[in-house]
Amino acid sequence: MAEQLLQNNQVVVEGEIVSEFEYSHEVFGEGFYYVKLKVSRLSESNDIIPLLISERIIDVDQSYLGQYMEVRGQFRSFNQHVGHKNHLILSLFVREYVLLDHLDNLEPNMIFLDGYICKEPIYRVTPFGREIADILLAVNRAYSKSDYIPCICWGRNARYARTLPVGSRVRLWGRIQSREYQKKLNDLDVIKMIAYEVSVSKMEYFQETVEYPAQYVAD
Repeated sequence: MAEQLLQNNQVVVEGEIVSEFEYSHEVFGEGFYYVKLKVSRLSESNDIIPLLISERIIDVDQSYLGQYMEVRGQFRSFNQHVGHKNHLILSLFVREYVLLDHLDNLEPNMIFLDGYICKEPIYRVTPFGREIADILLAVNRAYSKSDYIPCICWGRNARYARTLPVGSRVRLWGRIQSREYQKKLNDLDVIKMIAYEVSVSKMEYFQETVEYPAQYVAD
């Protein structure tokens, strides 16, 4: 079972370290730290992906700024409570890494997820006629936990996703992407935020449905 849970959430990314380590939390004496990885897109833009990594597998007192790295792990979520609201924190949990001399991977950002749709898909069409569907995928983890991963589908995948009921089991292939947006705090103050999601390139549906109500709606 543990091996299956490792296989239902797989990520491989390759990029450049662009930050120092920042302390996150400790579990049974093991410290975990955030560090940011810049991953290139084919469009020549970049995604900045937060890595969550244990001090037991990397020296967090050393600077890796500017170094290239291949990372393998899982895309995980944490539900942070802020006041009366919930905020979904996403990061790539690192299981192993390799330092690289240079970047030459033509597909430096790959993710596979096997999970359940836990919120009604949101379908829309942009002013330019592009079809988009947002889904929230619950991916099981060990110890009866789940990761809630926002995913965005395009075109034919979007049209298909809009027909799937809550509880549908799907497999997704794609990439992790980051995007900036503005959040209005009040009538005067606006701050820049970064959202993370999976951009879906391929999707498969399984003939399996479970009772899986949405746990929350992150703002």
